[in-house]
Parts: sequence; C-alpha cells; structure tokens
Amino acid sequence: MVEASRPTHRRRTLAGTMSKLITIVGPSGVGKTSLVNALSKAADFSVAYEQHNERPFQSLFKQDGHFALANQLDYLLFRAEQERDLRHSPLIALSDGGLDLDFHGFTRLFHARGFLNDMEFDLCRRFHSWTRELLPPPDLVIALSAPDKTVRQRLASRNRINIASAEDTALFNSLVEEWLETLPPANLLRLNVGKEKPDYAKSIDIILKHIQKIFTV
Repeated sequence: MVEASRPTHRRRTLAGTMSKLITIVGPSGVGKTSLVNALSKAADFSVAYEQHNERPFQSLFKQDGHFALANQLDYLLFRAEQERDLRHSPLIALSDGGLDLDFHGFTRLFHARGFLNDMEFDLCRRFHSWTRELLPPPDLVIALSAPDKTVRQRLASRNRINIASAEDTALFNSLVEEWLETLPPANLLRLNVGKEKPDYAKSIDIILKHIQKIFTV
C-alpha cells in the first residue's frame, strides 16, 4: 500500500517520466519509520512503509521459523510491488526500507541464522536479482546508523512484530554494509541519527538540501 502524504510544498516532476525513488535503510530500531514520517510532513512525497503487522507471514514466522521462506518471498514481492507503484507516482517517492534492504539485510541475516537453508536462500537471491533487472535501483539510498545502546532502547520500546533482535544488529549492519559499498557514492547518503531529536529537524534539513541538489528538474 502506498500512502501519499500531505506536506507543506510540492517538488516538480516531469510528466511522463519515472519518479525518483529514495529508500531509507538501516537496522531495526534505528528510526527509519520515524524519519520517513517526519520527512513526509516536511515535503511532498509518495510514501511506502514496511507494514510489519499487515504482512501475512510475519507473525507466523515470529512463532515458527519454518515460515521464514514464505515470509521473505512475501516481503520481496511486496517491496517490488511497492517500487512499481511508487515509480508511477507524480511525486518523488520515499520508501521505509525496501527491496534491497529486505534481501541484503534480512534475507541474508535469516540465512546466516539458519532460518533459511542454502536452497531457500538461493531462491530468494534469484527472485531479488530477477526483480532488480526489471526495476531500476533506488536513485538515492539514505543509510541510517546509531549507537547500539540507542537501537536496543528503541527496539525495547516499540510495539511491533520484529524478527531481527538487538543481538542481530552487528551482523545485520555488516551484511548491509557489503551492499552499500557497491553503490555509487552519488547514490548514497549516510546519516548518524543517534542524537537526533524526535522531529529529526537536523536530518531533514540535510536530506532536503541533498534532494534539491541532485534531483533538481
């Protein structure tokens, strides 16, 4: 489901062209959703969220690891569907997480933890690779980081179905970092949000200025 925000001003896009896509990535608890919410209040974006509670296999996977493959394929397909819809929006698109984070971070993490065997992981890998050939990669990836203590506190305070735990953060970050290192520097913006205030004012200012610089039409 893609939700359009109602912010203070619009950014122009060229009619008939594919919308720009920005993804906010990072470990569970780092503040991706909070930043997306804050950004959608500051500027005009089409927005897509992770929707943990709405995914049909997430709670089942939380209870039974045998649902890992169904959960990951559902997420990869769901994320691809979101990207397709976002790319047809008249606005710059903003994704809370995304297809690449779900594969390079969560799918690889669950393989490393033994929830996915080698054959199941390869099935997910093939799906991600094939889908990425059909859909262009994000135009900008904003990678969030925060101290482990901050991530632990945020995970402990949230009311959401999460499979990845605070203990997974180091491995998750290393897996995501391998992917981030393959991205062109112009398509990557790194932000440490460990000391950010609830309104994310500092990060929003940096992001909007960066968007203005690279996406000016």
